Amino acid sequence: MENAYVLQLKNRKFSEFYLCSCGYAKCEPLHSFGPAVRPNYLIHLVLEGRGRYLVGGEQYELSAGEGFLIEPEVQTFYQADQEAPWTYLWIGFSGSRAKEYLRDVGLGGGRMTFRCGHTEELKQALFRILKRNTYSVENEFDRESFLYFFFSVLSRGVEATGMKQEDTENLYIRKALEYIQNNYANGVHVAEIADYVGVSRGYLHTVFMREIGQSPRDYLINFRITRAAELLALTELPIAGVAQSCGYEDPLVFSKLFKRKTGKTPAAYRRENWETAKKKLRETTVHFDCL
Repeated sequence: MENAYVLQLKNRKFSEFYLCSCGYAKCEPLHSFGPAVRPNYLIHLVLEGRGRYLVGGEQYELSAGEGFLIEPEVQTFYQADQEAPWTYLWIGFSGSRAKEYLRDVGLGGGRMTFRCGHTEELKQALFRILKRNTYSVENEFDRESFLYFFFSVLSRGVEATGMKQEDTENLYIRKALEYIQNNYANGVHVAEIADYVGVSRGYLHTVFMREIGQSPRDYLINFRITRAAELLALTELPIAGVAQSCGYEDPLVFSKLFKRKTGKTPAAYRRENWETAKKKLRETTVHFDCL
Protein backbone atom coordinates (compact mmCIF):
# COMPACT_ATOMS: atom_id res chain seq x y z
CA MET A 1 0.00 0.00 0.00
CA GLU A 2 1.34 3.45 -0.85
CA ASN A 3 0.34 7.05 -0.16
CA ALA A 4 -1.59 5.98 2.93
CA TYR A 5 -2.74 8.55 5.47
CA VAL A 6 -4.38 7.33 8.67
CA LEU A 7 -5.85 8.96 11.76
CA GLN A 8 -6.53 6.65 14.72
CA LEU A 9 -8.46 7.96 17.72
CA LYS A 10 -8.50 6.42 21.20
CA ASN A 11 -9.76 9.11 23.59
CA ARG A 12 -13.49 9.56 23.09
CA LYS A 13 -15.60 12.40 24.43
CA PHE A 14 -18.78 11.18 22.75
CA SER A 15 -20.84 8.00 23.19
CA GLU A 16 -23.88 8.04 20.87
CA PHE A 17 -21.90 8.40 17.66
CA TYR A 18 -18.18 8.93 17.38
CA LEU A 19 -15.24 8.71 15.03
CA CYS A 20 -12.77 5.85 15.61
CA SER A 21 -10.48 6.28 12.62
CA CYS A 22 -10.31 7.61 9.10
CA GLY A 23 -7.85 7.47 6.25
CA TYR A 24 -6.93 7.50 2.61
CA ALA A 25 -4.96 4.89 0.66
CA LYS A 26 -3.77 4.32 -2.87
CA CYS A 27 -3.36 0.54 -3.07
CA GLU A 28 -0.87 -1.57 -4.95
CA PRO A 29 -2.15 -4.28 -7.34
CA LEU A 30 -3.87 -7.15 -5.46
CA HIS A 31 -3.28 -5.53 -2.09
CA SER A 32 -5.77 -7.13 0.30
CA PHE A 33 -7.01 -7.07 3.87
CA GLY A 34 -8.49 -10.06 5.71
CA PRO A 35 -10.24 -12.31 6.16
CA ALA A 36 -10.66 -10.37 9.41
CA VAL A 37 -13.22 -8.88 11.77
CA ARG A 38 -13.36 -5.32 13.03
CA PRO A 39 -14.54 -4.04 16.43
CA ASN A 40 -16.47 -1.13 14.93
CA TYR A 41 -18.22 -0.02 11.74
CA LEU A 42 -16.22 1.09 8.70
CA ILE A 43 -17.26 2.63 5.41
CA HIS A 44 -14.89 2.52 2.44
CA LEU A 45 -15.55 4.76 -0.55
CA VAL A 46 -13.69 4.05 -3.81
CA LEU A 47 -12.23 7.17 -5.41
CA GLU A 48 -10.40 5.56 -8.35
CA GLY A 49 -9.78 2.09 -9.77
CA ARG A 50 -11.49 -1.19 -8.90
CA GLY A 51 -11.55 -3.95 -6.32
CA ARG A 52 -13.67 -6.64 -4.73
CA TYR A 53 -15.36 -7.02 -1.37
CA LEU A 54 -16.39 -10.35 0.19
CA VAL A 55 -18.84 -10.63 3.07
CA GLY A 56 -21.40 -13.24 4.11
CA GLY A 57 -20.60 -15.50 1.19
CA GLU A 58 -21.27 -12.71 -1.33
CA GLN A 59 -18.69 -11.02 -3.57
CA TYR A 60 -19.11 -7.46 -4.82
CA GLU A 61 -17.10 -5.89 -7.64
CA LEU A 62 -16.70 -2.20 -6.92
CA SER A 63 -15.30 0.80 -8.80
CA ALA A 64 -15.00 4.57 -8.47
CA GLY A 65 -18.04 6.17 -6.87
CA GLU A 66 -19.04 3.00 -5.06
CA GLY A 67 -18.44 1.94 -1.48
CA PHE A 68 -18.95 -0.80 1.06
CA LEU A 69 -19.89 -1.17 4.70
CA ILE A 70 -18.05 -3.34 7.24
CA GLU A 71 -20.07 -4.23 10.34
CA PRO A 72 -18.58 -5.03 13.76
CA GLU A 73 -17.46 -8.62 14.37
CA VAL A 74 -18.38 -9.69 10.83
CA GLN A 75 -15.66 -11.41 8.84
CA THR A 76 -14.79 -9.61 5.61
CA PHE A 77 -12.14 -9.60 2.89
CA TYR A 78 -11.35 -6.96 0.31
CA GLN A 79 -8.73 -6.74 -2.43
CA ALA A 80 -7.54 -4.25 -5.03
CA ASP A 81 -7.79 -5.11 -8.71
CA GLN A 82 -4.59 -6.24 -10.42
CA GLU A 83 -4.91 -4.00 -13.48
CA ALA A 84 -6.55 -0.95 -11.92
CA PRO A 85 -6.01 -1.10 -8.15
CA TRP A 86 -8.35 1.09 -6.21
CA THR A 87 -7.74 4.24 -4.25
CA TYR A 88 -10.21 4.69 -1.41
CA LEU A 89 -10.98 6.65 1.69
CA TRP A 90 -12.43 5.12 4.81
CA ILE A 91 -14.10 6.16 8.02
CA GLY A 92 -14.43 4.03 11.15
CA PHE A 93 -17.10 4.84 13.72
CA SER A 94 -19.15 3.43 16.56
CA GLY A 95 -21.63 4.49 19.24
CA SER A 96 -25.01 3.55 20.65
CA ARG A 97 -26.85 5.15 17.69
CA ALA A 98 -24.46 4.14 14.89
CA LYS A 99 -26.72 1.33 13.67
CA GLU A 100 -29.72 3.67 13.64
CA TYR A 101 -27.87 6.33 11.67
CA LEU A 102 -26.71 3.77 9.14
CA ARG A 103 -30.28 2.65 8.69
CA ASP A 104 -31.28 6.28 8.14
CA VAL A 105 -29.00 6.52 5.10
CA GLY A 106 -30.07 3.11 3.80
CA LEU A 107 -27.15 0.92 4.89
CA GLY A 108 -26.91 -2.14 7.12
CA GLY A 109 -29.45 -4.92 7.49
CA GLY A 110 -27.96 -6.80 4.54
CA ARG A 111 -27.35 -3.68 2.42
CA MET A 112 -23.57 -3.68 2.32
CA THR A 113 -22.68 -1.66 -0.79
CA PHE A 114 -23.75 1.67 -2.23
CA ARG A 115 -23.13 4.32 -4.86
CA CYS A 116 -22.32 7.95 -4.04
CA GLY A 117 -21.87 10.89 -6.39
CA HIS A 118 -20.00 13.14 -3.98
CA THR A 119 -16.59 11.48 -3.67
CA GLU A 120 -14.56 14.65 -4.25
CA GLU A 121 -16.46 16.55 -1.58
CA LEU A 122 -15.87 13.77 0.94
CA LYS A 123 -12.22 13.47 -0.06
CA GLN A 124 -11.55 17.15 0.60
CA ALA A 125 -13.35 16.97 3.95
CA LEU A 126 -11.27 13.92 4.90
CA PHE A 127 -7.97 15.63 4.06
CA ARG A 128 -9.00 18.57 6.20
CA ILE A 129 -9.75 16.33 9.17
CA LEU A 130 -6.53 14.32 8.76
CA LYS A 131 -4.68 17.54 9.52
CA ARG A 132 -6.52 17.72 12.86
CA ASN A 133 -4.29 14.99 14.27
CA THR A 134 -3.32 16.64 17.56
CA TYR A 135 -5.34 16.92 20.74
CA SER A 136 -7.38 20.00 21.45
CA VAL A 137 -11.00 20.58 22.37
CA GLU A 138 -11.47 22.32 19.03
CA ASN A 139 -10.07 19.35 17.13
CA GLU A 140 -12.24 16.89 19.03
CA PHE A 141 -15.40 18.73 18.09
CA ASP A 142 -14.16 19.30 14.54
CA ARG A 143 -13.51 15.59 14.06
CA GLU A 144 -16.96 14.80 15.42
CA SER A 145 -18.50 17.33 13.05
CA PHE A 146 -16.69 15.62 10.17
CA LEU A 147 -18.43 12.33 11.03
CA TYR A 148 -21.85 13.99 10.91
CA PHE A 149 -20.90 15.83 7.71
CA PHE A 150 -19.91 12.50 6.14
CA PHE A 151 -23.32 11.05 6.95
CA SER A 152 -25.03 14.22 5.77
CA VAL A 153 -23.41 13.80 2.36
CA LEU A 154 -24.32 10.12 2.28
CA SER A 155 -27.93 10.91 3.17
CA ARG A 156 -28.33 13.17 0.11
CA GLY A 157 -26.17 11.24 -2.29
CA VAL A 158 -26.12 7.57 -1.41
CA GLU A 159 -27.95 4.92 -3.38
CA ALA A 160 -27.91 1.62 -1.53
CA THR A 161 -27.57 -1.34 -3.88
CA GLY A 162 -29.88 -4.30 -3.37
CA MET A 163 -32.32 -2.33 -1.22
CA LYS A 164 -35.74 -3.98 -1.40
CA GLN A 165 -38.89 -1.97 -2.01
CA GLU A 166 -40.36 -3.00 1.34
CA ASP A 167 -37.21 -1.74 3.11
CA THR A 168 -37.55 1.60 1.35
CA GLU A 169 -41.21 1.87 2.27
CA ASN A 170 -40.48 0.98 5.89
CA LEU A 171 -37.95 3.80 5.94
CA TYR A 172 -40.58 6.23 4.58
CA ILE A 173 -43.04 5.13 7.25
CA ARG A 174 -40.50 5.44 10.05
CA LYS A 175 -39.40 8.91 8.97
CA ALA A 176 -43.02 10.06 8.57
CA LEU A 177 -43.95 8.83 12.06
CA GLU A 178 -40.86 10.48 13.47
CA TYR A 179 -41.82 13.77 11.82
CA ILE A 180 -45.36 13.58 13.17
CA GLN A 181 -44.17 12.87 16.71
CA ASN A 182 -41.77 15.82 16.59
CA ASN A 183 -44.08 18.31 14.88
CA TYR A 184 -47.71 17.43 15.71
CA ALA A 185 -47.98 20.53 17.92
CA ASN A 186 -46.98 22.88 15.09
CA GLY A 187 -50.07 22.58 12.92
CA VAL A 188 -48.28 20.32 10.45
CA HIS A 189 -50.21 19.04 7.41
CA VAL A 190 -49.86 15.83 5.42
CA ALA A 191 -48.28 17.65 2.49
CA GLU A 192 -45.45 18.80 4.76
CA ILE A 193 -44.92 15.26 5.99
CA ALA A 194 -44.68 13.99 2.42
CA ASP A 195 -42.24 16.78 1.53
CA TYR A 196 -40.08 15.86 4.53
CA VAL A 197 -40.00 12.18 3.57
CA GLY A 198 -39.36 13.07 -0.08
CA VAL A 199 -42.34 11.38 -1.71
CA SER A 200 -45.65 12.51 -3.15
CA ARG A 201 -48.68 12.85 -0.90
CA GLY A 202 -50.48 10.14 -2.90
CA TYR A 203 -47.61 7.68 -2.56
CA LEU A 204 -47.34 8.33 1.19
CA HIS A 205 -51.08 7.64 1.50
CA THR A 206 -50.68 4.34 -0.35
CA VAL A 207 -47.77 3.21 1.84
CA PHE A 208 -49.58 4.17 5.05
CA MET A 209 -52.73 2.31 4.08
CA ARG A 210 -50.76 -0.79 3.18
CA GLU A 211 -48.45 -0.84 6.21
CA ILE A 212 -50.48 0.82 8.98
CA GLY A 213 -54.08 0.46 7.83
CA GLN A 214 -54.92 4.16 8.02
CA SER A 215 -54.14 7.28 6.06
CA PRO A 216 -51.44 9.75 7.11
CA ARG A 217 -54.19 12.27 7.91
CA ASP A 218 -56.04 9.83 10.17
CA TYR A 219 -52.83 8.81 11.90
CA LEU A 220 -51.95 12.47 12.54
CA ILE A 221 -55.41 13.22 13.94
CA ASN A 222 -55.42 10.11 16.14
CA PHE A 223 -51.95 10.93 17.44
CA ARG A 224 -53.05 14.46 18.33
CA ILE A 225 -56.25 13.28 20.03
CA THR A 226 -54.34 10.68 22.05
CA ARG A 227 -51.88 13.32 23.18
CA ALA A 228 -54.75 15.69 24.02
CA ALA A 229 -56.41 13.01 26.14
CA GLU A 230 -53.17 12.59 28.09
CA LEU A 231 -52.93 16.33 28.71
CA LEU A 232 -56.57 16.55 29.79
CA ALA A 233 -56.19 13.69 32.26
CA LEU A 234 -52.78 14.53 33.68
CA THR A 235 -52.52 18.34 33.62
CA GLU A 236 -54.54 21.41 34.57
CA LEU A 237 -53.80 23.08 31.26
CA PRO A 238 -56.88 24.97 29.98
CA ILE A 239 -58.70 23.31 27.11
CA ALA A 240 -57.58 26.08 24.77
CA GLY A 241 -54.00 25.36 25.84
CA VAL A 242 -54.47 21.64 25.25
CA ALA A 243 -55.80 22.39 21.77
CA GLN A 244 -52.86 24.63 20.93
CA SER A 245 -50.37 22.11 22.36
CA CYS A 246 -51.75 19.51 19.95
CA GLY A 247 -51.69 21.65 16.82
CA TYR A 248 -55.18 23.19 16.88
CA GLU A 249 -55.40 26.99 16.96
CA ASP A 250 -59.19 27.00 17.22
CA PRO A 251 -60.43 25.41 20.50
CA LEU A 252 -63.93 24.94 19.03
CA VAL A 253 -62.59 22.93 16.09
CA PHE A 254 -60.52 20.88 18.51
CA SER A 255 -63.49 20.24 20.84
CA LYS A 256 -65.74 19.05 18.01
CA LEU A 257 -63.04 16.74 16.68
CA PHE A 258 -62.23 15.40 20.14
CA LYS A 259 -65.90 14.57 20.77
CA ARG A 260 -66.23 12.90 17.39
CA LYS A 261 -63.21 10.70 18.12
CA THR A 262 -63.84 9.89 21.79
CA GLY A 263 -67.59 10.39 22.23
CA LYS A 264 -66.97 13.01 24.93
CA THR A 265 -66.23 16.69 25.05
CA PRO A 266 -62.77 17.63 26.37
CA ALA A 267 -64.35 18.97 29.58
CA ALA A 268 -66.35 15.76 30.15
CA TYR A 269 -63.32 13.61 29.41
CA ARG A 270 -61.28 15.57 31.94
CA ARG A 271 -63.94 15.20 34.65
CA GLU A 272 -64.21 11.46 34.11
CA ASN A 273 -60.49 10.74 33.96
CA TRP A 274 -58.93 13.32 36.28
CA GLU A 275 -59.35 11.41 39.54
CA THR A 276 -58.47 8.06 37.96
CA ALA A 277 -55.25 9.46 36.49
CA LYS A 278 -54.24 11.10 39.76
CA LYS A 279 -54.88 7.85 41.65
CA LYS A 280 -52.69 5.86 39.25
CA LEU A 281 -49.98 8.49 39.51
CA ARG A 282 -50.08 8.33 43.33
CA GLU A 283 -49.91 4.53 43.23
CA THR A 284 -46.93 4.63 40.89
CA THR A 285 -45.17 7.17 43.12
CA VAL A 286 -45.76 5.06 46.23
CA HIS A 287 -44.51 1.97 44.41
CA PHE A 288 -41.25 3.62 43.39
CA ASP A 289 -40.77 5.14 46.84
CA CYS A 290 -40.85 1.63 48.29
CA LEU A 291 -38.15 0.25 46.00
